[in-house]
Amino acid sequence: MAAGGGLSRSERKAAERVRRLREEQQRERLRQVSRILRKAAAERSAEEGRLLAESEDLVTELQGRSRRREGLKRRQEEVCDDPEELRRKVRELAGAVRNAKHLVVYTGAGISTAASIPDYRGPNGVWTLLQKGRSVSAADLSEAEPTLTHMSITRLHEQKLVQHVVSQNCDGLHLRSGLPRTAISELHGNMYIEVCTSCVPNREYVRVFDVTERTALHRHQTGRTCHKCGTQLRDTIVHFGERGTLGQPLNWEAATEAASKADTILCLGSSLKVLKKYPRLWCMTKPPSRRPKLYIVNLQWTPKDDWAALKLHGKCDDVMQLLMDELGLEIPVYSRWQDPIFSLATPLRAGEEGSHSRKSLCRSREEAPPGDQSAPPSPAPPILGGWFGRGCAKRSKRKKAT
Repeated sequence: MAAGGGLSRSERKAAERVRRLREEQQRERLRQVSRILRKAAAERSAEEGRLLAESEDLVTELQGRSRRREGLKRRQEEVCDDPEELRRKVRELAGAVRNAKHLVVYTGAGISTAASIPDYRGPNGVWTLLQKGRSVSAADLSEAEPTLTHMSITRLHEQKLVQHVVSQNCDGLHLRSGLPRTAISELHGNMYIEVCTSCVPNREYVRVFDVTERTALHRHQTGRTCHKCGTQLRDTIVHFGERGTLGQPLNWEAATEAASKADTILCLGSSLKVLKKYPRLWCMTKPPSRRPKLYIVNLQWTPKDDWAALKLHGKCDDVMQLLMDELGLEIPVYSRWQDPIFSLATPLRAGEEGSHSRKSLCRSREEAPPGDQSAPPSPAPPILGGWFGRGCAKRSKRKKAT
């Protein structure tokens, strides 16, 4: 014992060796018990039976771990209702849609998988693959177009059957499906929109290309500047770990107002693991009997399943096709020629044509409806600037000279 009652250096080392030895013995005991538990009861020896009896705490812990693993595995599994059961559920859903006084739709990545945009928690989802240590290939979102589900929601809104759409998706496909801006709350932003936060109100710039090429978590400047005040523009994306503060396109005010009025909520293609964290969307301040009826369409478990009046296990496009048939409504076909993004888009200014390398959306005359001979608006009208502008100017001068 060292002077003053403390342990000497050699005593501390000896105590540390004893502690490590005990930990190693405990780990070895845990491994032994785990190996025994993997055996069928009839295959265990008498000595193994005694070891289990002497290790009740470890047995309880390992069995609890096993149950949790199995539970998580089951939650990740995709389950499909058989066709007849799905049709029965859709008939019930159609009745709820007809009778709803204020129907709000919550959408997640599952409604865009048919557009070849990966979801997050499905078998081939982004998070699922990353957890397995597998690489995630980058999708060209400019090739994506609104799906049957997007177009169905737009028609339901036109028919006054859906009052508002709250989306977690950043792909801009609700906007491109023709849904009015006032009817959408894109809680996590829109990849086609950049804003100037110095202007009051914030000045929006809708583009026909992905504006997020240079942005990331806590780094939102896009490299372009406001046409009015010259301030750096920023994207509208809300990354995991961030708090969305922009008015548009997040439109939180409209989302919370819609949720407060809702008597029915339809969740399409969302795991709800993120949306569940927003209590304002679930009217949690109301008594359970006065909260909206919840209908969920998803292949996997969601944390709101126990609250749902009905859970439909099916792909969103399949369910929406059946639903629209049941309601007697025709689903509009997406046409890039009529895509609203082209009329909403702000063209780049001179000198900005090299500010991105992402593929731009475009449309050709072949996509025009029969009889429409008008030239399609360009996604980025010709700009007399940069190498392209200089080339155009030289050709113009040569023509005048001749």
